[in-house]
Amino acid sequence: MNDKFNQIDTKEIDLPETTFSRDVESRVFQAIVLQCLTKIEGIALVGGSLIDSLLGREAHERYSGINIEQDNKQHSVTIKIEINIKYGLSIPEKAEEIQSKVIEEISKFTGLHVSTVHVVFKNLILDTKQQEELDSLEEEAEVTAPDDEYEGF
Repeated sequence: MNDKFNQIDTKEIDLPETTFSRDVESRVFQAIVLQCLTKIEGIALVGGSLIDSLLGREAHERYSGINIEQDNKQHSVTIKIEINIKYGLSIPEKAEEIQSKVIEEISKFTGLHVSTVHVVFKNLILDTKQQEELDSLEEEAEVTAPDDEYEGF
């Protein structure tokens, strides 16, 4: 019986058309983006805090500042990242650094085209000295603010 198969020319065998597909969940993209952000100095992802992790809250909360939209027809992905930046750093330079790293890593690991990386700077990260100066300025503003109560009205 084996002899019959040995005599068949493999060119004559028609194989059915095979469809190859792969799906990449948003959490995979979010994890890749998070790893990129950890390599960049002077920024922090907006999202879950240390308290969230201590309380054992869901892991997806730490990705709350990373939003992913996939276009399966175009084999592309759109990424929106919400971050805080350290005071004194150039926002345009950090945005370019973040965008280039994210595009490189996502393309390398998933083989998908990154159509957009939208970086939203939500807040400033201040060191303790800067925070103390800001607090004292706020206190001075409260002390010198005019009273809302007027006599005679």
